[in-house]
Amino acid sequence: MTDKNREFVCSSCSYTSGKWLGRCPNCGEWNSFVQVAHEKQAKRESKGAHSIRLNDITSEQQDRVSTGMEEFDRVLGGGIVRGGLTLIGGDPGIGKSTLALVAMDGILKAGKKVLYVTGEESLQQLKLRAGRLGVDGALEALAETELDAIFDVIEQNKPGVVVIDSIQTIESPTTAAPRGSVAQLKEITDRLMRFSKENNVSFLIIGHVTKEGVIAGPKLLEHMVDTVLYFEGDRNTNFRILRAIKNRFGSTNEIGVFEMTETGLAEIKNPSFLFLSDRQQPKEGSAVFASIEGTRALLVEIQSLVSQSYLAMPRRTAVGIDQTRLSMLVAVLDKRAGLNLGGQDIYINVVGGVSIDEPGADLCVVAALISSYKRKPLQADAVFIGEVGLTGEIRAVGMMEKRLKEAYKLGFKRAYVPESGTKGIDVRGIEIVQVKNIELLFDRWMQGG
Repeated sequence: MTDKNREFVCSSCSYTSGKWLGRCPNCGEWNSFVQVAHEKQAKRESKGAHSIRLNDITSEQQDRVSTGMEEFDRVLGGGIVRGGLTLIGGDPGIGKSTLALVAMDGILKAGKKVLYVTGEESLQQLKLRAGRLGVDGALEALAETELDAIFDVIEQNKPGVVVIDSIQTIESPTTAAPRGSVAQLKEITDRLMRFSKENNVSFLIIGHVTKEGVIAGPKLLEHMVDTVLYFEGDRNTNFRILRAIKNRFGSTNEIGVFEMTETGLAEIKNPSFLFLSDRQQPKEGSAVFASIEGTRALLVEIQSLVSQSYLAMPRRTAVGIDQTRLSMLVAVLDKRAGLNLGGQDIYINVVGGVSIDEPGADLCVVAALISSYKRKPLQADAVFIGEVGLTGEIRAVGMMEKRLKEAYKLGFKRAYVPESGTKGIDVRGIEIVQVKNIELLFDRWMQGG
């Protein structure tokens, strides 16, 4: 015999209370409490759980399922892990459903069974989109929002990979909270996780993001799943970047680059060439940096604009790099190189929508700022790699050889690097210009070196 316990849960932060409250004492939201009914189950009998040594666990080679998309597989760490739970987030209309549908098509063509569960569109609408993308008509699809019904179909069809599009539309009958609420999302994710581990089924879950850019629902969702991916990009451009925020089975530094075409997503296997395709002639305020994203080098263009400000507080705007780091580099240039940037509006942009969070881009940013301020273009065939310290010194960064080889492959003939950054590196065909500090860089450049 079960007895019901009722409690109230805040739909904003999942704070629980024994009675209804007008305002949540935890997050301060008004009228956010919803009533949730829980059934207390009878204590189950022990199944004789026991531990096992890691040496006794057999590891199969087919632990991962390839999506047929090299960029997607790279971000995942080699493919979808069997029994894994992957959460894909992104802005509305960015292409999350398209990415999942194309990935399911690749898995299906490899001879694996898949299931696409849609809670946002009808099967007719899904078929129209699949036809436009060239997806195989043999793809199994289900239009359902009730979790137990979805589990029933999975147990009947026994697919290896299941897409849930989207988790905010699914509801569990065991929770009385409304669909899309915090309580529902927690319950559904927990049940999906247990089902995936017990039945060795992989789930790709699509989740919406809030206006702050985080996946809607409690942060607990990201802790519960195995992998969290963000699909990023400007809807006004065709380029998309898939980035791993959390990955229990691979690196979180990998990115995948795609282009949205009329027939769907196309992989960009040489993103460096893509981001530099419009860079043909030397331009003021433009410099190239060789970044490391996971296991590959990526060349990107960093542009700057320095202009006289007519505001009491000049603007400092950074797109693609950290705003605080830009302010620090401006201060170093002002102090160590004698540039009077205090009364200038300064804008920095990383071309192509890429975000760079490594300090190795400092030298490239500094070079672009000097170029724009002095109105003198940099060499079109040069790359800039190095971290800038507060005393103006140029410090070494890791994986220099891989960066230089990628630059040479794309036709760059000169590299400005720290003095200590090229020891033991053998890269032929590219001139290495060692720079000790930004004063020497400024003097050399002003002299035409």
